[in-house]
Amino acid sequence: MNGGHAVTYRRHATDGPARAGLLTTPHGAVETPAFMPVGTRGVVRGLDSRDLREVGSKMVLANTYHLMLRPGAGLISRLGGLHRFMGWDGPILTDSGGYQVFSLDARVSEAGCRFRSVYDGSEAFLSPEDAVRVQEQLGPDIAMVLDVCIALPAPREDAVEAMERTLRWAERAVAAHDRTDQALFGIVQGGVDPDLRLESARRTAELGMAGYGIGGLSVGEERGPRNDALEAAVAGLPDGAPRYFMGLGDPEGLLDAVARGVDLFDCVWPTRLARHGKVISGQGDYNIRLARFTNDEAPLDPQCPCMTCCTYPRAYLRHLAVTKELSLPRLLSIHNLVFTHRLLEGARSAIVAGTFAEFRHRVTDNRHHLVAGDW
Repeated sequence: MNGGHAVTYRRHATDGPARAGLLTTPHGAVETPAFMPVGTRGVVRGLDSRDLREVGSKMVLANTYHLMLRPGAGLISRLGGLHRFMGWDGPILTDSGGYQVFSLDARVSEAGCRFRSVYDGSEAFLSPEDAVRVQEQLGPDIAMVLDVCIALPAPREDAVEAMERTLRWAERAVAAHDRTDQALFGIVQGGVDPDLRLESARRTAELGMAGYGIGGLSVGEERGPRNDALEAAVAGLPDGAPRYFMGLGDPEGLLDAVARGVDLFDCVWPTRLARHGKVISGQGDYNIRLARFTNDEAPLDPQCPCMTCCTYPRAYLRHLAVTKELSLPRLLSIHNLVFTHRLLEGARSAIVAGTFAEFRHRVTDNRHHLVAGDW
């Protein structure tokens, strides 16, 4: 372990700020930039661990907030930890629950967050130390500190308050973290204010953690301010540590962030779209329920090698949609995840070749042509 961390990062190539590297964890290595499917409750909806391996997933995300409530971190620990519980032998990252605190309107104090369970309405409490303890029981390769996420746009004073509290909580998390086979990542906050983002990044980096999440973005802000805030955050983070943009998954957003030096991503986007019949493709995104696909013999995406595209025509998948067959979300999730993984694999290859700008332009030009047109 380099520098005492269970997780290390090595940069292999750069093309401007964009970089390709290798994230090494106790459960395997991940070439970056990389995308993590979201298995909030220990499962990516509609898919099993074999599906995830076959679509090319190398690492998955699960959520501390949900798992501590049901089935409980103690039970998962007694059954051998999250890897064994999920039947997944690759790397796992667990989010601390900060976003759920934001989305569920919890009461936040310096001590922590008080909220009601989404399952039975009972009152629960989560402190920075609790978040560490629960994640140590769950046993992921990477645990995130508890942070304070606010809705955007927000007054500057609110962004300052959330940033400062997140920094204080990070210090408490570092002091509480004991598990040596697990890495602890900090989280950069600061709203869309570039000065706050830079300050938050620099001060979080001073804590010397194994890696750093960039949180509190992709929550309703405009693309331009988001990218400005992201650039400022990256500028304050150490070059030798992995950078993780939390909650970003649309193709254009991913390429925006890769262009600014981000290594790791997660989002429900590919699988949530699939559950609504929506297809991500190199020619643009569309809904398979549209009547124009009733007799369409083509695959979802002619350039895609996934099992769904190699097996079923659009006409059949539309039939599944209109008859509400349960197999459709799985088949579309497989395709959407393969597309997302291949997008970042292509970005990595382009970075290594020194052609990332051309790759990015080609991808976005092809997608925007049909998004604004025929679909």
